[in-house]
Amino acid sequence: MSDAAQPTAAEVRAAAEAVKAALDRHLAAVERRSGEDDPAVYEAFNQLASAAEAYDELLYDRYDEVTPFEIPGTDEGLPPYLGPEEPNAVSVLIRRDYTVVEPQRLLAQAERVEAADDPDPEASATVHGALGILFGEFEPDEIASRHKEFGLEEGDSTLWVTAADEPAEPGEWLESPFDQVDPQHVVCRFDVSAVFDDEPDEDDDLEATLEDDDEDDLEPLDADR
Repeated sequence: MSDAAQPTAAEVRAAAEAVKAALDRHLAAVERRSGEDDPAVYEAFNQLASAAEAYDELLYDRYDEVTPFEIPGTDEGLPPYLGPEEPNAVSVLIRRDYTVVEPQRLLAQAERVEAADDPDPEASATVHGALGILFGEFEPDEIASRHKEFGLEEGDSTLWVTAADEPAEPGEWLESPFDQVDPQHVVCRFDVSAVFDDEPDEDDDLEATLEDDDEDDLEPLDADR
């Protein structure tokens, strides 16, 4: 970034003052909170997070320094919550991905389940049939906890909690359960993915550095010896 594009010292100072004011507003909202989900506290929290992020960016651009703390903000993948302040209904949307890594184990488990009800099982002879049997017999949470027993390997998963004024009518969304989600009504979401584990660990970096140093210390063998 060129010097001309850098923020001024006055702009950094103003951002710092904005953080102080946001801290005061947040504390005042917490002290006056009317309940566990007070919207005033939620709004003050978001304002504080926004002010802290702006200050951190300006501080880095101007002085190449960062703050020693991080205020968690709202989920980056979701817009601000604009749903009902006091929801009367909640929907929980869950997606879990699996890879079939041991088909024979999957087939064997399904065959045992089917054999208990049918002396001449047939559905368990195919992978898709076995999946239908197991997911029909066991709760999704049980399959998640015992996935290795069923020859499955966990992939990404996500859980979304959405709020509504009124519960849906019976059968209203069964044909397309995930198509009517309003992102602005998502209260919270929880994601699990191997992508979050891809960043190298400091210990791994240190170990790799030590290994490189050890290799550098090795002397080449003398062919005449």
